[in-house]
Amino acid sequence: MEHDQLVTESLKSENWSEGFESFITDENGSDFMNDDVCFPEDLPFAYIFIPTLYFMIFLIGFFGNFFVILLMVRKQGNKRLVDTFVLNLAVADLIFVSTLPFWALSEALGYWYFGEGLCKFSSFAIFVNRCSSILFLTGMSVERFLVVTKHWESRTIGTKKNISISSGCIWMASLLFGIPSLIFRKLISVENKVFCIDDQTSTTFNLVMFIVTFLLPLTVILFCYGSIFIKLQGHISLGKRRNNALKIIFAIIGAFICSWLPFNILKVFYIFTIARDISLSCQALKALRWGFTISACLAFTNSCANPIIYLFMDQQFQQQIRNNFPALCSMKATTQSSALTLSSTESSLLFASRKKLTPATSIQVGGTKRKKEGLEVSSCIAKPGPQLFKGSNFKMLL
Repeated sequence: MEHDQLVTESLKSENWSEGFESFITDENGSDFMNDDVCFPEDLPFAYIFIPTLYFMIFLIGFFGNFFVILLMVRKQGNKRLVDTFVLNLAVADLIFVSTLPFWALSEALGYWYFGEGLCKFSSFAIFVNRCSSILFLTGMSVERFLVVTKHWESRTIGTKKNISISSGCIWMASLLFGIPSLIFRKLISVENKVFCIDDQTSTTFNLVMFIVTFLLPLTVILFCYGSIFIKLQGHISLGKRRNNALKIIFAIIGAFICSWLPFNILKVFYIFTIARDISLSCQALKALRWGFTISACLAFTNSCANPIIYLFMDQQFQQQIRNNFPALCSMKATTQSSALTLSSTESSLLFASRKKLTPATSIQVGGTKRKKEGLEVSSCIAKPGPQLFKGSNFKMLL
């Protein structure tokens, strides 16, 4: 997978070879080996913690993204362009997390068990997910930017033609960037153990991937949501609606940056050392290896965080839950409705279309019916997360 690729590349650098032996340059610039061979060292108990974390990401990500897809497919009425992005993003994350059990078992065993075919496919799936996820997030940012700041209508942007073109271009670009994984991923044998590694170490390719899959999308996202922030700041009358909208903005940006920034910082550093032909000490290489392992795990959690952000913070998704799964709404109907219920203008300011919304009416909790925006729905709290995923530790993902 992605961190395995860079870790194994470091093993093949001048400091660590595939046989885990090479010359290391000491502080005085002299070369030494034999007694001072620099052996790669994994994190303590990594064979336990990493597989456990991968399985947690798999379970939460699989059911979370599957639930998002189910809601989007069953959604009635006209679909917005942002809905299509959410659906495609969930599909990409679902494909990715489906490969995690293979990598979890591989981490537990200490070698690759599933043959070259799955080695290539699972690596291909990771690259495609990485590209498509970030590009769809960027597309959502641009769409919200046009709707909120330029006053474009969502139904005007989200025509079938625009949806097909935008989604098709993103998937084609993602598949294109994933092709090198199919070509260069292979199995190697080291000390009677088989490993799934990437056999190309092109710094140019890695630099292009960094720019396309992180730096450029991050710039676009920050610009779009920065503009939205300024726009909302200029509307003092929004009050609580503005605050809720800003919370969604910070959640989107925060999850993206917190998940991917540490990994990409290490990646830039690694590319720089390769390009400059810089020799690292044994301790530095060990720290880099550990850093890639931890930061990659953190990046993978983004596939679990996305359903939380785009499902549980969007009033329209919550409305779909109430309409499609009314039984879930009666689990805990004794909660204070005024504290947990958001009006459509408050929670969907960034995700809903720019149609005029009516204020939310008062709600009586306790299994009764309520009227809201001309629709009669079952009483339900606005945040169904704890009921749908009871016992899951979401705090580690946000």
